[in-house]
Amino acid sequence: MTQETVEKVVIFFAGDSGDGIQLTGSQFTNTAALYGNDLSTFPDFPAEIRAPQGTLAGVSGFQISFGSTEIFTPGDECDVLVVMNVAALKANLKRLKKGGAIILNTDGFDKRNLRLAGFADDENPLTDNSLADYRVSEMNVTKLTRECLVDVTLGVKEKDRCKNMFVLGFVYWMYNRSLEHTIDFLKQKFNSKPDVLEANTRVLKAGYNFANTCEISSSRFDVKPAKMASGTYRNIMGNQATAMGLIAASQQSGLDLFYGSYPITPASDILHELAKHKNFSVRSFQAEDEIAAVSASIGASFGGALGVTATSGPGVALKGEAIGLAFMLELPLIIVNVQRGGPSTGLPTKTEQADLLQAMYGRNGEAPVPVISASTPSDCFEATLDACRIAIEHMTPVFFLSDGYIANGAEPWLFPQSKDLQSIKVPMTKKENTDYLPYKRDDKLVREWAIPGMSGLEHRVGGLEKEDLTGNVSYDSGNHELMVKTRAEKVERIADFIPNQELDAGSEKATVLVLAWGSTYGAIKTAVKELLAEGYSVAHAHLRYINPFPKNLESLIRAYDKVLIPEINNGQLIKLIRDKYVIDAIPMNKIQGIPFEAREIKNRIIELHDGE
Repeated sequence: MTQETVEKVVIFFAGDSGDGIQLTGSQFTNTAALYGNDLSTFPDFPAEIRAPQGTLAGVSGFQISFGSTEIFTPGDECDVLVVMNVAALKANLKRLKKGGAIILNTDGFDKRNLRLAGFADDENPLTDNSLADYRVSEMNVTKLTRECLVDVTLGVKEKDRCKNMFVLGFVYWMYNRSLEHTIDFLKQKFNSKPDVLEANTRVLKAGYNFANTCEISSSRFDVKPAKMASGTYRNIMGNQATAMGLIAASQQSGLDLFYGSYPITPASDILHELAKHKNFSVRSFQAEDEIAAVSASIGASFGGALGVTATSGPGVALKGEAIGLAFMLELPLIIVNVQRGGPSTGLPTKTEQADLLQAMYGRNGEAPVPVISASTPSDCFEATLDACRIAIEHMTPVFFLSDGYIANGAEPWLFPQSKDLQSIKVPMTKKENTDYLPYKRDDKLVREWAIPGMSGLEHRVGGLEKEDLTGNVSYDSGNHELMVKTRAEKVERIADFIPNQELDAGSEKATVLVLAWGSTYGAIKTAVKELLAEGYSVAHAHLRYINPFPKNLESLIRAYDKVLIPEINNGQLIKLIRDKYVIDAIPMNKIQGIPFEAREIKNRIIELHDGE
């Protein structure tokens, strides 16, 4: 056996949707984080709740990149591919680098599984030499799991559900990881089911010991902890960070949090997380549909709470009229859009940045709404907090954009202390105000917030146009134009209260600027970092504030010869940039339901830099 120290490793776990792949990946992730590695993950879910077993449509995957250096993406190619059946191999072999390792369950390569995966009767990857370029470790995981549990009083199906623990134990041994965290997790999860706890724990240890004693695992690898800023870290997923950002905003503003939503992939976990925190005055409401969810949230804002609703693109389409109402009322409201592939139902479990123009323009009439975007799972916390601050202090609905890649991905998070968070000023009307005009504005064009029950502060609400100052219904043409322009100007003035755009990497004298938003961050960060080390003249700027743009954005991007805008859509930010600044930026688009790879970005930058 050899022991080798490596700087970074990319592992892809894959199997049938019932094989516990997501649990396996998340447990390995948590253990790596506790060990001190930097990391990034990419869960890849099948769209069907339970696709036919053994088929390509039913393959579930989980990719993790972890290392002793900074990690910004889950990796382009993987070093290790762990597959539970032949469909998982067929679907994901393209991810594995030449010479990489394959750990496979031979039980998933029988005639039935081969047929379900689309192989001919005389085809078998285990015997046709198609895996000659890889290091293959074969084991009958199903058989080994059953043998380990021969004296446990569980049915065959229950025993087979433990086989993911065998593989997890095997990989833990390969990378010199302790079983302690996963055993503690199993004790909590199966506290009331001692037989299931015993089975999973026994199989986990069996996989570890099998790797230690069998001849197929001749190499062991050590990945040292990463050198990271001092402080307390936790592993965080994007949806979790979004929920925590909402709670933090509620605490910093002194407002109760009302969260109205209808379950939808990939936003549902925000509801699951918030429902755990009633002790922070969080009221979570699962409505009967999307329209009821947003309407309840508007009602909560009218009543003096921080109203929040979350969904994905199809839900935003249904909420459109109500968002226009919140804009007309000038009430704070957070609309979280965890984007997925579209249009219509589209690709429910695949990622996309396809809803930017929907957030900008997806309402009738003139109804501009601030748009804030997160770049990474941990960035969801700060970006959500920013969105809530803008919504409350400027009395407006705000779109917060995440996507499936960010929402389900994970990374270490150096979380702040509550004492270090900025307070949020609530423009609530004083009760002693006897000459209240509901649409009288301050220098930010923000009206005061009066809630029901405040004596003498009664005023009209509704979607009809409002008279300036009084808020009475008005059909006067001049008043309508005044109010439309005033509401738009209020949103534009938010630019005075957000920071100037800064470069993430490179200098203002570089040749090529990569300008982007959202989940493209990691791939661009990795590509630009490598190119700068190689001597290329390139810079990177990543947007959080998309409406309004930072005040210095135009002068920043005009300093470059070429501006490249990569997006996981057919070109949406680039339309906004061209429209506002008349700058002929260069698009780079990917619409495959998967994120950019760093090498894709890198190759395109080199082409531009070298004049192609």
